[in-house]
Amino acid sequence: MSDACGCGHDEPRPEGEEEHEPEKLWHITEIRAAAAAGVLLVAALIVRVTGGADALAVGFEAAALIVAGYTFVPSTLKRLAKGKIGVGTLMTIAAVGAVLLGEVGEAAMLAFLFAISEGLEEYAVTRTRRGLRALLSLVPDTATVLRGGREETVPPAELALGEIMIVKPGERIATDGVIRTGRTALDTSAITGESVPVEAGPGDEVFAGSINGTGVLEVEVTAGAQDNSLAKIVRIVEAEQSRKGEAQRLADKIAKPLVPAVMVAAAVIAAVGSLAGDPRVWIERALVVLVAASPCALAIAIPVTVVAAIGAASKLGVLVKGGAALEALGRIRTVALDKTGTLTRNQPVVIDVAAANGATRGDVLAVAAALEARSEHPLARAILAAVGHYVPADDVDAVTGAGLTGRIDGAPVRLGRPGWIDPGPLTADIERMQRAGATAVLIERAGTVIGAVAVRDELRPEAHEVIAGLRRDGYQVAMLTGDNDRTARALAADVGIDEVHADLRPEDKARIVGTLRAARPTAMVGDGVNDAPALATADLGIAMGAIGTDVAIETADVALMGEDLRHLPQALHHARRSRTIMLQNVGLSLAIITVLMPLALFGVLGLAAVVLVHEVAEIVVIANGVRAGRARTLTAATPSAITREPIAGTRS
Repeated sequence: MSDACGCGHDEPRPEGEEEHEPEKLWHITEIRAAAAAGVLLVAALIVRVTGGADALAVGFEAAALIVAGYTFVPSTLKRLAKGKIGVGTLMTIAAVGAVLLGEVGEAAMLAFLFAISEGLEEYAVTRTRRGLRALLSLVPDTATVLRGGREETVPPAELALGEIMIVKPGERIATDGVIRTGRTALDTSAITGESVPVEAGPGDEVFAGSINGTGVLEVEVTAGAQDNSLAKIVRIVEAEQSRKGEAQRLADKIAKPLVPAVMVAAAVIAAVGSLAGDPRVWIERALVVLVAASPCALAIAIPVTVVAAIGAASKLGVLVKGGAALEALGRIRTVALDKTGTLTRNQPVVIDVAAANGATRGDVLAVAAALEARSEHPLARAILAAVGHYVPADDVDAVTGAGLTGRIDGAPVRLGRPGWIDPGPLTADIERMQRAGATAVLIERAGTVIGAVAVRDELRPEAHEVIAGLRRDGYQVAMLTGDNDRTARALAADVGIDEVHADLRPEDKARIVGTLRAARPTAMVGDGVNDAPALATADLGIAMGAIGTDVAIETADVALMGEDLRHLPQALHHARRSRTIMLQNVGLSLAIITVLMPLALFGVLGLAAVVLVHEVAEIVVIANGVRAGRARTLTAATPSAITREPIAGTRS
């Protein structure tokens, strides 16, 4: 909460306090205090209406003032001791002034309404924060683990790394792990927002909170209960929520100088008015002006919206790292996309092999597999999958942006992109492969080109739909890739992207993103590792498929936790709507101050009326901010009519 407010609970929470957060409105201390003060005020009103003793009515009003005032006066004094002046300061001064003027009832009404707004704000923030923490409730209370050849039921916190969990059909997975035996379809909708079950088998990663389908799984534990993907997401978001977006800084910029300025203005009004007229009248008006200019609604307008919006985004499978990221996401007008793993599935396959100089297709694949045997590049997986048996080459070395070198039976061998290796008699074959939307690599043995391998990646079935939607919504879309220009343009034509930048190294991507953002606010969507320079250069970095990927989550401002590209337009739409709500709240808050101040100065509205208008405005602002917590969920993807399946990029 902004220091300028002073009306929220912005002191650091003791560790573990979140476990005792109020679940219902009545559990909020301020609401209970306001209810008690309300009863006392009603009692005072009854005494006055029935002609009872005035002293008794004043006593009830004084008691109401003490009960309601206790919710903010002590914290205000503590903040003043630290040199912090906020809205609570204005309210305290106004209440004390009203008492000195003999208006104990109005002072009590001010404290009563302010306590209600305090309680509503706390409830709104707590409720939306609880929505994010609800992710942790997806972890089951118990897990079945194999120990000593027997199955034991233990709490997830007792699971040790390397142990084998038994996950039965319909059960939730207790923590992150890797499937060792069994096949199933996992329901990850609560985590990634994807409604279609994901097929999984031996060697596949699984994440805490996923629901097992029909198969029995043996899962090796790879993360403790405190370090699994769900716990990590909650920690990161809560740590980053202190980062303030532009709209939050706008509220701070207005509120911080406004509070002392209003105090000075009230003092001037009281002094000058007292010289020209009745001091009691002008001092009272100065107090009313003081309350009228209180920017509490302005200061709470953005934080409530941010917390609600971030909680809703997590239900869409979108991890937004704080208010700054949310506000930046709402301003984006250009989207730059990496190709491999973003527009494509990052599951390349060999589609063609060309041989030359007496070599056979088998020779070409054997040399390529020998060089790729220990590589983690997507091309390596495709080539190794196309070969039944292979023997790793010796002295293998990677040449950045070019390929691999090594030795087989003492003879030097190379694999790499055209240009680094001269295609020679395979020039026409290379062009044909690239026109088909494939990435081609050449294989050389003992200084002679023996063949070329064409690898192509599968375009995400929803990619065409997503790009069409982004363009329809007015976004400029560009593709940045390290692949060759011909292959990149073939894919771009399939998916509907006009602006293509190919043959790029990581630093080239960063430079182009810098050029794009000079014209319009730009987001870079990539894998969070190879695209790190571009992600850092963009106004906003978005990591694709980042669930369980530490580097991606730490690098990017926003992480799409699932593998469905449609999370991207959903996130953009949600952020734009949330930003609109922020601006609505700021505008309403400023309008209230602008209208109330002159009305208070000229005596049109008294203290009670001004306080009532302010608190109603705060309730409206909070309710409007909570609207950002509503978000449309993801629906199943409909495969696009894709006629060509472009492929993974060259090494860069």
